[in-house]
Amino acid sequence: LSSPTILLVSCLRTYASSTSKPNILLMMADDLGLGDVGCYGNDTLRTPNIDQLAKEGVKLTQHIAAAPLCTPSRAAFLTGRYPIRSGMGSSTKQRILYWTGGSGGLPPNETTFARILQQQGYTTALIGKWHQGMNCESHSDHCHHPLNHGFDYFYGMPFTLVNECQSTENRQLNALVQAKYWLYSQIIALTVLTLLIGKLTGLFLVKWKAIICFALCGFLFFISWFSSYGFVKYWNCILLRNHDISEQPMKLEKATSNILKEAVSFIERNKHGPFLLFVSFLHVHTPLITTEKFLGKSRHGLYGDNVEEMDWMVGRILDAIDKEGLKNNTFTYFTSDHGGHLEAQKQNTQLGGWNGIYKGGKGMGGWEGGIRVPGIFRWPGVLPADTVINEPTSLMDIYPTVAHLAAGIMPQDRVIDGRNLMPLLQGKVQHSEHEFMFHYCGLYLHAVRWHQKDSAALWKAHYTTPIFQPEGAGACYRSGLCSCFGEDVTHHDPPLLFDLSSDPAEIKPVSPATEPLFDIVISRIERAVQEHRQTLTPVPQQLSGYNNVWKPWLQPCCGTFPFCWCDKEGDSHQEIL
Repeated sequence: LSSPTILLVSCLRTYASSTSKPNILLMMADDLGLGDVGCYGNDTLRTPNIDQLAKEGVKLTQHIAAAPLCTPSRAAFLTGRYPIRSGMGSSTKQRILYWTGGSGGLPPNETTFARILQQQGYTTALIGKWHQGMNCESHSDHCHHPLNHGFDYFYGMPFTLVNECQSTENRQLNALVQAKYWLYSQIIALTVLTLLIGKLTGLFLVKWKAIICFALCGFLFFISWFSSYGFVKYWNCILLRNHDISEQPMKLEKATSNILKEAVSFIERNKHGPFLLFVSFLHVHTPLITTEKFLGKSRHGLYGDNVEEMDWMVGRILDAIDKEGLKNNTFTYFTSDHGGHLEAQKQNTQLGGWNGIYKGGKGMGGWEGGIRVPGIFRWPGVLPADTVINEPTSLMDIYPTVAHLAAGIMPQDRVIDGRNLMPLLQGKVQHSEHEFMFHYCGLYLHAVRWHQKDSAALWKAHYTTPIFQPEGAGACYRSGLCSCFGEDVTHHDPPLLFDLSSDPAEIKPVSPATEPLFDIVISRIERAVQEHRQTLTPVPQQLSGYNNVWKPWLQPCCGTFPFCWCDKEGDSHQEIL
């Protein structure tokens, strides 16, 4: 070919690439604190790959999760809607899905961004954590499964990592309830033993029938709770490939390599695109499963090791994108589902993240530390490099943003709370479309953020705040996680009001005496709350007591229940660390 022809072909390919639908790569960490990342101010943990991603793209400093816990936050991320709209908020202390064998989950009538992109010809995959439910009425109806929500391929955990996946020490899943059940069981056993000794020695005039009946009731009580909580490792800690169970229980030591291998393999298989790849890391959730290569390498113990390993995984995935020549045609995003878990501790060792200057953390409905997360975007040639945006944005914004990039049509029969970020990311507009953002704790509205249009004013009103234990500690260390209601919270009337533009750490609330606009701001926010509530409609509660208990008939099992154990990965596992 002549030089002019080669030049023409090159130009046509460049034009086609710039006008075709981009690949979408979404990466979400689990429980990562905003202050754990170098580009957000950490100078002791090493996160070079995430930092480089920010240098090559756009970093958001006020990126907000719709909830401070995994299940509702991820539901909002997938649907672009507040969790209360889809029934993924909770009125009880159980604010996440507790069982793979439960009946709650992301409702089938919700339309995820994966479904929209799938309809636009994208090959879609979720690799890693799901935590949005599995089944509704049988162990194989898969009504909440990722493949029923627009993903063509799923490899990972249907649940989430908990300490029970590793050992029975330091129980994590509903730990306080488990402790009560153990206590009640011990009391019953001691009572039966006392009655038995009394009967045999003649100290008590009690009938054998009464002793047997009491012992049987106690045994049934023990079986009723221990059959679920005693086998969490088998019921929840499983690995799926699409609908098939690969490992039950999953081998944690292989999890990092398996997830990384699957992500790279998906990119290689679908390099001709377009594809949507959602890598939902198991890092950095406790029990902080970390490979030997990274153990002891950081300056912050096991948690730091886990963060640095996750950053390395991000780098390997980005390398795979580069290797296939996809960097310039891939919209890449990195975030966390919510803030770091301050109460995650073992003796004097911190096992949870750091949220920088921001108050509070995981589980707290309104404080910034639980909901302000990393937000990093890269798309060379389309998004500017080394850019920082301080406008309020939301994890829910990913929904309309990727729908726009794929030329997809969002549902018109429901409220979508997210906003398309592309104009803001490209610098075509200077202000976020979010004027008000509502911060829920379960079904309870704890705080509201008001970003005045065309103004630098940024207000946040707290109607309810958790009571820290011990007082002034900054977290709920006694209970392990802050509550949303009841005696564990303080209601504020008038609300606590902070000027986030000058006090982002929420240290000193303003008052009518110190802020002339106090009454005007509170009045406007309260009007916005009323308008917001008028858009809410009743929906089935997916985290209700019934939906959030373990049901044996819904339990995924790779054998004949209850003999559920298998390893179908076997020797096919290839080490890539």
